[in-house]
Amino acid sequence: MRLYNTLSRKTEEFAPINFPGVGLYTCGPTVYDYPQIGNWRTFVFEDILRRSLEFNGYKVTHVMNATDVGHLTGDNVGNADLGEDRMEKAAKREGKTAWDIAKFYIDDFVESMTILNIESPTYFIRATDHIKEQIDLIARLEKKGLTYQTGLGVYFNVAKFPDYGKLGGQKLVDKRVATRDELKEDPDKINPFDFALWKFSLPEERRQMEWDSPWGRGYPGWHIECSAMSMKYLGESFDIHTGGIDHVAIHHTNEIAQSEGATDKPLAKYWLHGEFLTVDGGRMGKSLGNAYTLHDILKKGFDPLALRYFYFTAHYRTKLNFTWEALEAAQNSLTKLRNRANSASQGVALRARFLEAINDDLNMPQALAIAWQTENRNDLVDFEKILGLDLFNEEKKEIPKEIRKLITDREMARKEKDFKRADELRDMIKSKGYDVSDSKIS
Repeated sequence: MRLYNTLSRKTEEFAPINFPGVGLYTCGPTVYDYPQIGNWRTFVFEDILRRSLEFNGYKVTHVMNATDVGHLTGDNVGNADLGEDRMEKAAKREGKTAWDIAKFYIDDFVESMTILNIESPTYFIRATDHIKEQIDLIARLEKKGLTYQTGLGVYFNVAKFPDYGKLGGQKLVDKRVATRDELKEDPDKINPFDFALWKFSLPEERRQMEWDSPWGRGYPGWHIECSAMSMKYLGESFDIHTGGIDHVAIHHTNEIAQSEGATDKPLAKYWLHGEFLTVDGGRMGKSLGNAYTLHDILKKGFDPLALRYFYFTAHYRTKLNFTWEALEAAQNSLTKLRNRANSASQGVALRARFLEAINDDLNMPQALAIAWQTENRNDLVDFEKILGLDLFNEEKKEIPKEIRKLITDREMARKEKDFKRADELRDMIKSKGYDVSDSKIS
């Protein structure tokens, strides 16, 4: 199996540290809102990676985090140490507590993973459940002389880590250039690339999420959680770390610095990153009205697995452009592929070619093409272990119009954050003999 390693900038033969075990860490959602379909592209790519590893006989321990504290809005302009905590901002927006916000969006994320046929992680863990581990790691860095303290927080001193920025291999740009004036930079930071390990709570903030620490009451920086939690569950060095391409320059670069600064060991052997999803040929954004969510897909009556199929039409390391027409084409293709699968018999076996495609850095467009070529049912049963497209759905009961209406109404309630109504509709759907996970409308 060959995978493209962002760290070495080349495709390498995969060789796990402790065969046949594989430690896999995937950066999960910041649970302040619904993920966009660009986020889901990354999560589906990571699901394909895990499924492919298991298809090859590896035993995968998969860890995914839920960021429920410390991810600040300044990350939008290239400086994750500035701005407002996304969780606290969402709490104000919805008139809930930050804890309620986290629970709602974590529950929604777990349910949405099921809808998209994404396998559950071995450990799906919250940053707020691992504050002690984060404090302990910061103390370890402090002991090694890699930190300093200002009036606003505890920072990692990148000048003490000579390999800083090695992941991207690019020349780093002064982050202050992209920082808006109203996001006030800490004037006592030594270097603009130094990043917060622990932020102090300011009296005017009135934070809901804060903890005592040896340095003062506050909350962890965004990056420290992934280092602390990945090392707790996978060890100080593990096999694969993944995320979106936007994580390379800052989040993953900082993870490497603080992890390897503490342990003097490589954090992960292989780093894999998924490319961006564009919409109608341009960027996706709430201000543009095209930051579509899975709920938007369901509301329009699409089978959510058509979105999964759509993601397979481009390699995970290439940009993919979303349009509603492209999604409709994906749904039509999925229906035809299911029909072929259900009528397949004992044609020529193409398993070896399919395996070659997925083992070539997860070449899903090629794998999908081979699935279309085969007429061998046993092959397609095997391929489905990777594809997760519900190909053999001939026994799947037709969803009546009444149930479809309830499902659509529930999606609307969830979109509008009417938690009580969404729960009521879920109970109504179950009372009529349908499970929420049956809401794959085709």
